[in-house]
Amino acid sequence: MEPTPEKISFSDLVAAILKGSKMGASHALENSSELAIYLVEKRELVMLLTTSFAVLIGCAVVLMWRRSTGSAKKKDMVPIKLVIPKPAEDDADDGKKKVSIFFGTQTGTAEGFAKAFAEEGRARYPHAAFKVIDLDEYAAEDEEYEEKLRKETLAFFFLASYGDGEPTDNAARFYRWFTEETSREDWLRNLQYGIFGLGNRQYEHFNKIAKVVDKIMIDQGAKQLVPLGLGDDDQCIEDDFSAWRELVWPELDKLLRSEDDTSVATPYTATILEYRVVFHDSIEQPALDHSSADASTNGDMIHDSQHPCRVNVAVKKELHTTASDRSCTHLEFDISGTSLRYETGDHLGVYCNNLIETVEEAERLLNISPQTFFSIRTDNEDGSPISGSSSLPPPFPPCTLRVALTQYADLLNSPKKSALLALAAYASDPDEADRLKHLASPNGKEEYAQYVVTSQRSLLEVMADFPSAIPPLGVFFAAISPRLQPRFYSISSSPKIAPSRIHVTCALVYDKMPTGRIHKGVCSTWMKNVTPLDESPDCSWAPVFVRTSNFRLPADPKTPIIMIGPGTGLAPFRGFLQERFALKESGTKLGPALLFFGCRNRKMDFIYQDELDDFVKCGAISELIVAFSREGPFKEYVQHKMAERASHLWNMISQGGSIYVCGDAKGMARDVHRMLHTISQEQGSMTSSEAESLVKNLQMSGRYLRDVW
Repeated sequence: MEPTPEKISFSDLVAAILKGSKMGASHALENSSELAIYLVEKRELVMLLTTSFAVLIGCAVVLMWRRSTGSAKKKDMVPIKLVIPKPAEDDADDGKKKVSIFFGTQTGTAEGFAKAFAEEGRARYPHAAFKVIDLDEYAAEDEEYEEKLRKETLAFFFLASYGDGEPTDNAARFYRWFTEETSREDWLRNLQYGIFGLGNRQYEHFNKIAKVVDKIMIDQGAKQLVPLGLGDDDQCIEDDFSAWRELVWPELDKLLRSEDDTSVATPYTATILEYRVVFHDSIEQPALDHSSADASTNGDMIHDSQHPCRVNVAVKKELHTTASDRSCTHLEFDISGTSLRYETGDHLGVYCNNLIETVEEAERLLNISPQTFFSIRTDNEDGSPISGSSSLPPPFPPCTLRVALTQYADLLNSPKKSALLALAAYASDPDEADRLKHLASPNGKEEYAQYVVTSQRSLLEVMADFPSAIPPLGVFFAAISPRLQPRFYSISSSPKIAPSRIHVTCALVYDKMPTGRIHKGVCSTWMKNVTPLDESPDCSWAPVFVRTSNFRLPADPKTPIIMIGPGTGLAPFRGFLQERFALKESGTKLGPALLFFGCRNRKMDFIYQDELDDFVKCGAISELIVAFSREGPFKEYVQHKMAERASHLWNMISQGGSIYVCGDAKGMARDVHRMLHTISQEQGSMTSSEAESLVKNLQMSGRYLRDVW
């Protein structure tokens, strides 16, 4: 009979570990299986032991840190990277009535309205739980949208439309899912809702996204609490939001206030948003330009507006001749070694810097040294969130004032009314303060429209007109200057020809405003002045990302196509033609293709002329038709050239052809749309309503696509 091995006591194990010595023979672990058995039997004690060690180590670290900070001179340390943890989402509402507030935003305005609405709602109805939700983050998979929406009983939607009546990036997935399946009948019968749309009446599809979602909501059983709000950014969208919001509160009073609550709601006054600012003695760590830009060569990295990719400018060319008094730049970004990928027809988002002259003017108006090094925080010194922190954009990394104004502040757009109120709060001159408050008030609506909107006054111009209004940095970056947004450009290349380059075609913005100010486009001016890699190894660079587009060539290369793009509207069609050239070179049979291009004068601004001629010669396009608006006695535009080929265009459309339009939405795109309607009516012997129905069907079926701005 084998001897029974002697059991190891817990105290022996602890002593051995602490002393780092070997156990005696009688207590030796004969094999690993015995150790495993022992650990299983004593797992509670082992867990207690490891936890105790962790606590001891933590205490030691804290004591050492306190000693080091106590003996050293107090000094604010600048973190290498500022990480703002997202607050934990708590679905528990402690019995409170849940109010969900969804937003679809492109520039942040819809999100700002959603957060402001929630802040006032919380103040008015303390027994309700208001939650602001990004539509893209609401559901990880499309199927979850239905599952979650079925549980909603009270919701509000802030939905922006951009471009040719398209959903914003963060609402695109929801919109596609919500509009594709409309046979769910009254599955939303338990939902009461309101929608505020954000759009611009100058565009043909004004507030299309909000209108479509509202109609489907009603069709599928939801109850509309208030009429659809249609915000118009061409005037003062803040006034539209305020008017719609005032319709909402009486309805919410019925739903969220108890029957025995006879108190009168206290008038709500929105607080002026403000970051907590920490000033630093010196620059401990160099500020990184656009710190979210990743220059990594990691092929798995996903880049978007929040995580752009740093790329060099490889090539720059001026496309206008010296005879032109305008400018158009061809730029090539080098994406080799990055994870950026694109398809023909996609868009490129570009972050760029304010001009130094603009930055210096802002520094003068703020009366602060440009080398002031600071960081902005959304919490108090004790770690608690500051008032209104949920409405604040995430802080940018610690940097000097010059860097902050250069990279993060939108200084040239017209200020919103909320910005005027923030300036008024810090105006030392009572008359200036009263004037600013009046402009931001309902009574000052007409004066605001004239002074700000019609005159197109920039934020810096307004600050110059009210010199006593000098806000602190925390207020300036939180409530007065919005964040500088990326500029989007139709990519003018194809990965089949330029897989490691992204080409952009950009017209210089240089306009005289009604006030006499010369407005220089932020990004177009930067592009004109960049130093490319083919001129210097110390070249210019920018944080960029690719935005997917539905502006695609037909799946069947034999499908006839009609392309209409004057000026820089040619950009995506240059990519189309590169792709068709590559297909033709590979032996693919191509269908007929017409390109209508327009410019002022062939000797000044006929961009890419040699390339276009070569595309005709090689068969990438069947015919190039150019309208020159400044060469003859009459101005001739692309729609006039379309009328001359009405019969040919109608034949191509009748044969299943696709139509593509790119360029100015307010003028050219409208005129082209009317011409398509006229051609359909006359060539197809249709009534006006029949022609409009046909053009609409072309749009719905994806045979009439527009990339407009």
